[in-house]
Amino acid sequence: MLKALRKTGFVPVRQRGSHIYLVKDDLVVTVPRDKEIKRGTLMAIIAEAGLTKESFLRLL
Repeated sequence: MLKALRKTGFVPVRQRGSHIYLVKDDLVVTVPRDKEIKRGTLMAIIAEAGLTKESFLRLL
């Protein structure tokens, strides 16, 4: 998840507990630092980042 967001220009700015905060322009995305991210959480992060499901899959 982090690698895909970094490819789109997001930069990690801080970590608080098990969550990493990434910033790109005016967008702030919070990503849990877990091995597996639940489907609903994953889709919410993708939408929050301004991506579509298809564009995210191409980044992987």
